[in-house]
Amino acid sequence: MTTYKRVLLKLSGESLMGEQAYGIDQERLNDYAMQIKEAVALGVQIGIVIGGGNIFRGLSGAAKGFDRVKGDQMGMLATVINSLALNSALTANGVKSKVLTAIRMEPVGEFYSKDKAIETLERGEVAIFSAGTGNPYFTTDTGSSLRGIEIEADAMLKGTRVDGIYTADPEKDPTATKFDRISFDEIYNRGLKVMDLTATTMCKENHLPIVVFNMDKKGNLLKVLSGEDIGTLVHV
Repeated sequence: MTTYKRVLLKLSGESLMGEQAYGIDQERLNDYAMQIKEAVALGVQIGIVIGGGNIFRGLSGAAKGFDRVKGDQMGMLATVINSLALNSALTANGVKSKVLTAIRMEPVGEFYSKDKAIETLERGEVAIFSAGTGNPYFTTDTGSSLRGIEIEADAMLKGTRVDGIYTADPEKDPTATKFDRISFDEIYNRGLKVMDLTATTMCKENHLPIVVFNMDKKGNLLKVLSGEDIGTLVHV
């Protein structure tokens, strides 16, 4: 038995780099595919949004002189590249999946619609949502919130490089302590950078809980889906 029947899994583009400085680490990609395969085998319906920070990040591009809209569009295309890579890795591991894009780019992927996404999930296939929301000025975190709400997911699972939400950045502050549970309001009040404010607000207003956990540790996705107490649960 699993705690969730349908989830939106948000993956970090930076995590796909593994130990590399740029691009996609094949071993990390395959590890993600295997963890997703285990989850699908449990009967969990999985929608995925993956960032593009391992290739290009629109906001950092704007800081270097790129037009913000063009920079964000480049970032959206970076998420499509990562989505195609994950789609390929899943296929190689015997998992059926479909890439849906927020911008029309057939035959790279099918144009996103809620009905198409839910049909994909109900067939037992993984739905990979790429190109963010299709609009500039919105992050992939916001794209994840939007897609999670649209597909009526039970929770958003945010796979990161750390094992939950802390009082401060644990990579910079050794005194930082971890939360097992935290409310959306407390995240606001403490000014914690879990996701951007738009994404967090959307989840709060639509009662979509978030579980932040370390996806880079093998087996953690299965533990979260099985209800084990790892990571941090963000609740209303």
